Amino acid sequence: MASMMQPQIILLKEGTDTSQGKAQLLSNINACTAVGDVVRTTLGPRGMDKLIHDHKGSVTISHDGATIMKLLDIVHPAAKILVDIAKSQDSEVGDGTTTVVLLAAEFLKEAKPFIEDGVHAQNLIRSYRTACTLAIEKVKALAVSIEGKSVEEKKGLLAKCAATTLSSKLIGGEKEFFATMVVDAVMAIGNDDRLNLIGIKKVPGGNMRDSFLVDGVAFKKTFSYAGFEQQPKKFLSPKILLLNIELELKSEKENAEIRLSDPSQYQSIVDAEWNIIYDKLDKCVESGAKVVLSRLAIGDLATQYFADRDIFCAGRVAEEDLNRVAAAAGGTVQTSVNNIIDEVLGTCEIFEEKQVGGERFNIFSGCPSGRTATIVLRGGADQFIEEAERSLHDAIMIVRRAVKNSTVVPGGGAIDMEISKYLRQHSRTIAGKSQLFINSYAKALEVIPRQLCDNAGFDATDVLNKLRQKHAMQSGEGASYGVDINTGGIADSFANFVWEPAVVKINAINAATEAACLILSVDETVKNPKSESAQGDAAGAMGRGRGGGRGRGMRRR
Repeated sequence: MASMMQPQIILLKEGTDTSQGKAQLLSNINACTAVGDVVRTTLGPRGMDKLIHDHKGSVTISHDGATIMKLLDIVHPAAKILVDIAKSQDSEVGDGTTTVVLLAAEFLKEAKPFIEDGVHAQNLIRSYRTACTLAIEKVKALAVSIEGKSVEEKKGLLAKCAATTLSSKLIGGEKEFFATMVVDAVMAIGNDDRLNLIGIKKVPGGNMRDSFLVDGVAFKKTFSYAGFEQQPKKFLSPKILLLNIELELKSEKENAEIRLSDPSQYQSIVDAEWNIIYDKLDKCVESGAKVVLSRLAIGDLATQYFADRDIFCAGRVAEEDLNRVAAAAGGTVQTSVNNIIDEVLGTCEIFEEKQVGGERFNIFSGCPSGRTATIVLRGGADQFIEEAERSLHDAIMIVRRAVKNSTVVPGGGAIDMEISKYLRQHSRTIAGKSQLFINSYAKALEVIPRQLCDNAGFDATDVLNKLRQKHAMQSGEGASYGVDINTGGIADSFANFVWEPAVVKINAINAATEAACLILSVDETVKNPKSESAQGDAAGAMGRGRGGGRGRGMRRR
């Protein structure tokens, strides 16, 4: 009797919500499947866009998986893992964000019936990891290298990769035009890996084809004072001086404190102030620079002074643009105008100020160091230009990856079908439950070609059967066959130049499998909210401490 009267052990704070076991695992799988269903329809060239309207009232129209996942305000803790893998895919390779979310959701969907039947999650995880390793080995075996080609050939091949990426985006109608631009931009920065060396400037208005690439730096005309219009707007081979100082009268006042005993001395202080700024300006002119750029303000006195001496100046230049000018023109940003030597000055073939739509742009082209490029994007609505920028970001990332890891695989679902076939064959050599799990992993990979067909309005069952038959051929000639988006049949993706870098597929399979395994390994969720009563007590104590009660020394009324 005494043993039955033992007090209850309270382990967690009151109000803690715990849910565990099979039901919890299935709930997590359902949440992830729901997230997969949101981005499912955006896959491929015929994918639909999503219009996302947030609480601030801003509207985003996007086709990009990572952007959609970021903007979805997902609260389910397990489903947030899918947001993280989309972000990691975006930062690592730039493209394939929808693919990675879709694959992870599909792996979990295939695992669901096994979990319901009482299979232990660790058995599934073990088989999925094995299948992932086999799939990645197969991708590497099927990948074709584009190394050892001439520069022109390589540029053509990279443009094909960029066009494949852009075909599924909003600007897919102009994919050849933009693919060439992207390849030229990536080639311009050479082996430098910093993405910020490729600038994208957006100017509303005009046609998409009015967009152009500057082999150098372009930035919007900065705020300028009177006298600016008297400055020359074009130079050939000018010297460029880059500064990080204010060329304004008021800056001298702020740098010193002076106490006067005699009012008559005030004029000498004013004169000294003017002398200091004129001295600075003289040194800028003596350096021989024809273009003076500063990250801080260049005042009206300095603007007029430079205009009188046929020198162009721009103040409040964004730090990013100033650094890109320094990288391209070969100059160094100075924090003082003393001892300006030729080595710290940059140069370019042509500097000019040009009207682009409703904006004026300062353009530095033909820079000696190269290593930077700027794409000026034109288009109608702001949302359209924003989406075009996101599309170009994906294409730039893909081309950079293809330059570094120069192996490509066929797109259009071809590589997915081939891996699926390979895993099905491999599973037959395994005895035990693992055979079923690897088979379900193989089936999940078919979601990519199936979804491409669904999004294009074709009969997915019919196309998939054709693909299975083609990939099952012993000769191996069907390995590069994928969905033909134009005809609704199947076609050789390699011959049609539907390519993607192998690193995209490897990263997608890896990340999706890891995410699926992570979610399958969770069997309990503990939600630990602050106890409401504890919050109430704290608020009450705070009120009393801040004069909420009657203070000492107050008279009673």
